[in-house]
Amino acid sequence: MVLLQSKPIRTVFRWQVYATAAITLFAGSLWGIHGGISALLGGLVSMAAGAVFAIVARTGRAGSAAGVLRMALRAEAAKIIAVVLLLWLVLTIYKDVVALGFLGAFAVTILIFGAAIAVRDDK
Repeated sequence: MVLLQSKPIRTVFRWQVYATAAITLFAGSLWGIHGGISALLGGLVSMAAGAVFAIVARTGRAGSAAGVLRMALRAEAAKIIAVVLLLWLVLTIYKDVVALGFLGAFAVTILIFGAAIAVRDDK
């Protein structure tokens, strides 16, 4: 898959998977099955939005500094739209959501996505 050719994206997705798994286990032990499912969904919302960001950024053309900035802004806008839609979707469809588990996992994985800038892209 073209999306996973980038080392920073692969690394950040791996960190997000680990964090989501840990929070899912913790929330499941604390609030039961619905807590675990809620945490899993929170992590998945963030990872899906990150994938949207990566796809939009990858397909953009950045021939100049202004082009790079436009591409980054488009990718971030697409990510925000994906986050809003996915949060709305989960909160309206899953009636037994445990808000603290869901939003906690979401927040942690969103913060991890921000760490992508610290990952070196050495090949």
